[in-house]
Amino acid sequence: MRGTTVLPGGRANGSEPERGGLPIHRLEVPRPNALPFAIGSFDTIGPMSRASFPHRHTFHEIVYVTGGTGSHVVDLSRFTLRPPHLCFLAPGQVHYWDQVRDLEGCVILFTDDFLLDNPRDQETLRRLGRRSWLKLSAEEAARVHRLVADLDHEYRTGAEGFQGVLQALLHVLVVRAARLLDPERDARGGAAPARPAAVAADFLALMDTAGTPLWSVRECAARLGVSVSHLNEVVKTAMGRTPGELLRQARVHEAKRLLLRTELTVRQVAGRVGFTDPAYFCRFFRRETGTSPGDFRRGGGDIHHDHRLPSIARNRPSA
Repeated sequence: MRGTTVLPGGRANGSEPERGGLPIHRLEVPRPNALPFAIGSFDTIGPMSRASFPHRHTFHEIVYVTGGTGSHVVDLSRFTLRPPHLCFLAPGQVHYWDQVRDLEGCVILFTDDFLLDNPRDQETLRRLGRRSWLKLSAEEAARVHRLVADLDHEYRTGAEGFQGVLQALLHVLVVRAARLLDPERDARGGAAPARPAAVAADFLALMDTAGTPLWSVRECAARLGVSVSHLNEVVKTAMGRTPGELLRQARVHEAKRLLLRTELTVRQVAGRVGFTDPAYFCRFFRRETGTSPGDFRRGGGDIHHDHRLPSIARNRPSA
């Protein structure tokens, strides 16, 4: 897994030029040679972890800030550094660090694929991303510090079963952070108020609805009471991707989860993610993932290999 930055108008892996005038930072995961997860300091993760120019990510980022001065700008909100902080960035959010000095802390990066065992965490992380910046009390910081230290230890040592431990610890961190988003805390200034992107937020909520998610952009627009063009505009502006792209990603993610975690047949999985024709579902899945549903299931999703991020592992000092 390695990071790449695609500048405005540039190309990534032969794709169409990026639009929107902002650099796009990606995590490339050449399966099965890497785990879609990384953790490290600002130094070991690399210069993009503290970039001073506005850019978007295609992955989730959690930043635990323990030192430094300056400010962090997320979408339209500016947050002054008064550590300790916990920051959540969802895929597509625009952010940068402004006039920051002596920045210290830990950065956690992962893709949606790493959340297969806890799919509801996707919605929670996007909700946290809409608040983004949490000021921690001494007691809260101590709990976060222990969790982050455990994550870092598991990642560095790579002992047997480390992926499951990483997923469990990440889930605990996300759940505990979500508990901090209460109205009384907001009134005390602990968390920033939600930014005015209600339509985009409601679209994400529809997409993450348990049981009966909507898989059609037209259906989502109708449910939200807006036109398809308006939905496309606000979601693209807020998330850096169109509703159709996000729905395809969610559809693939849910199909992967069902293939790996249930005994449902491919036909049944197809129905669960909105396909009436299993053959069309298979073509869709292969186009999006490069493999068939059956091969993905038989291979365990390529998630059982001990492959950490080489570029980070090489930069770590030996124990």
